[in-house]
Amino acid sequence: MKIWQVDFYRSPVQDTGQILWELLICDATRSFEYTATCPQSAANSHWVATQLQLAAGDNLPDIIQVFRPQSLSLIQAAANNLDIDVEPTRYTLALKQWLEEKQYPLALDKPPPTPLPENLWGKEWRFATLSAGELADVFAQRPIPIVSIPEFLKPINLGLASTVPVPGVIIYGGRKSMYLARWLEEAQPVALNYIAGEPNGLILEAGLVDRWIVATFEDTDVASAAKFYQQRQQQSQGLHFLLVQPDDSGMTYTGFWLLRAEN
Repeated sequence: MKIWQVDFYRSPVQDTGQILWELLICDATRSFEYTATCPQSAANSHWVATQLQLAAGDNLPDIIQVFRPQSLSLIQAAANNLDIDVEPTRYTLALKQWLEEKQYPLALDKPPPTPLPENLWGKEWRFATLSAGELADVFAQRPIPIVSIPEFLKPINLGLASTVPVPGVIIYGGRKSMYLARWLEEAQPVALNYIAGEPNGLILEAGLVDRWIVATFEDTDVASAAKFYQQRQQQSQGLHFLLVQPDDSGMTYTGFWLLRAEN
C-alpha cells in the first residue's frame, strides 16, 4: 500500500512580498519527497490535484495522511477527485521532521479541553503499569473488540526492552464499557496527559487537535500516582496505554490503545 504524508499551507517564505502556499509530499521514509509552491490566489483543490498527479506520475498513492486541520479540506477535495483516501492523523512523523528541518512552524492552535460527555463516564479508573513485553505479546493476541496498536508504536520498534515499565490508565466502564470504547475509537486517541493544577486532571489528546477532560482529582495520593505516571512516560519514550474494561475481574477487555506523548 502506497501512503503519502502531505501538507499544504502558507509558506513562511515570501516572493517579492507575495504570499505563497507550499505543498510538501513525502513517504514514511522520505525516500520520496516532492514540493511545489503557488501564489495564494491559486491555492485551491484543483491546483493541489494537479500537483498530486505530477508527483505520482502513473502511480497515485492509496492513502494521503494529513496532520494540519487547515490543510484538510483542500487536500480532501483534491484527493476525492483522484479516488485517493485521506486519513487525518497526528502521526505524520516524516513530514513533521521535514518541516522542522526547514524551520517551518509546526504548532497548531488547540481548543481548551472539553469535559467528557456525562453519558460516557465509567464507574472508576486507576493508573497501572505493564511491562513492554506484556503490551506487545498479551494485548495484541487477546480477543478485544477494539484495539489500536500502531506498528511504529510497538515497543520493539521504539527500541524498548521487554522489561521496561510502560504506564497507563484503566477505565472500568461497567455497562457503558462498549459505548465508551466505541466513542474513543471514533475520537482517535493520541495521548493521555497528566496536567497539574487545581484541580489536577487527565487530558486526552485526540483527533488532530481535540482535547477532552477524562478525569479531575484533588486527592494527594492520586496526584502522587499521576506524577509517577508522568515520570514513567519519560522512561518509556512517551509510550503509554489506555485500557477500557467492564470491571476489575481481568476476564473481559473492551478496548485497548497504545499511545505516545507528543514532543
